[in-house]
Amino acid sequence: MTSELIAESLSLVVYTAIAGILTTGGIAAEYASFQHLGAGEATVAMWLAAIGCVMLYAGAYGLGYQKILSQVV
Repeated sequence: MTSELIAESLSLVVYTAIAGILTTGGIAAEYASFQHLGAGEATVAMWLAAIGCVMLYAGAYGLGYQKILSQVV
């Protein structure tokens, strides 16, 4: 029973770390997108915005909401 609890806690910590990394990377990509858009590089800005949206979706919703929240609740 203790090994199951450790394994479950470890997976929760790993999912939380990955979700945090993806969300932080998504925010950084969105920020870089705004910087490139302000510099007049619309193509690069749109690519970064798309990458940022995917990373935010994967981090905040995919892992954060579906995996982590479902394990905690």
